[in-house]
Amino acid sequence: MIVESKTLFRHMDNFSDRKILVIGDLILDEFIWGKVRRISPEAPVPVVEVERESLRLGGSANVVNNLKALGCKVALSGVMGNDSNGDRLRDLLEDMDVNCEGVIIKDNRPTAIKTRVIAQHQQIVRFDRERSIPIKESTTKSILAYLKDNLGDIDAVIISDYGKGVISKKLLHRALPEIAGRGIPIAVDPKPVNFPYYKGVTVTTPNHHEAAAAADTETDSEKGLAGAAQKLLAKNKAKSILITRGENGMSLFESDGQVTHIPTVARDVYDVTGAGDTVIATMALSIASGATLKEAALMANHAAGIVVGKLGTATTTVEELKAAINGEEIQGA
Repeated sequence: MIVESKTLFRHMDNFSDRKILVIGDLILDEFIWGKVRRISPEAPVPVVEVERESLRLGGSANVVNNLKALGCKVALSGVMGNDSNGDRLRDLLEDMDVNCEGVIIKDNRPTAIKTRVIAQHQQIVRFDRERSIPIKESTTKSILAYLKDNLGDIDAVIISDYGKGVISKKLLHRALPEIAGRGIPIAVDPKPVNFPYYKGVTVTTPNHHEAAAAADTETDSEKGLAGAAQKLLAKNKAKSILITRGENGMSLFESDGQVTHIPTVARDVYDVTGAGDTVIATMALSIASGATLKEAALMANHAAGIVVGKLGTATTTVEELKAAINGEEIQGA
């Protein structure tokens, strides 16, 4: 696929004028950084000498982080706990000037936190503290009410489904027709269990494992991948599906039968944490800024190539994205 860089740059110049609504599972990402110099005498495990710790936005909040890094305005709807981790997550969001009016605080639902221990540029272990159960009907109604009241100034909606209970059949059944009825693009980062309910969306962005699980077929061959994509497109009556394929890049399947394979542009892969969030954020924002599906997929591919070259839950900027498209070195990657 040949697209002139000036065309992509023109879309990127519109990013700052767009407002994207993200709905999904909010997570706090905790990173513990250190070095390993020896094995524990107590058990055959590495001893990590901790040097520093950091907190970052995770889950759907990392989609927000990616959107803000690309320069657009963001509104957020989801659920967090009335606890210290919720306070820390809310502080991070407010520091970024994110509109959190659609975030619901619940006393009986702890804020999800994922802790990763990293040494010598490698993740040693991850442990999760979360409660992955469906939200209550009253909470779903609150999210829907916020959605209905705020769609008037939204340019695209991202459904960021981490399978923690915010995104459900009931929510999707009521929300998607409301959004689509206003002609607003809908991008979904899916979970296989909810795939039957992503009806009529603009694009879904599963990885090839998720696509295989949702379609109940293999995706290791080109034929199998195409079959899975067509099955999912037909089932959901979606406009497109962008399947991310790791070292094999991405494949965009459109409802009119067009297929576009995009090779990976990643030079060095240090950490794939959060790369899917970068893809959905860039894809949705690009579409909202006037890009075609193919152009948006191309920009999302470049964005993903940048963030996997960084450690931890990372983002990219418009300046980095333009440099990558021009084939220039990315500073700090």
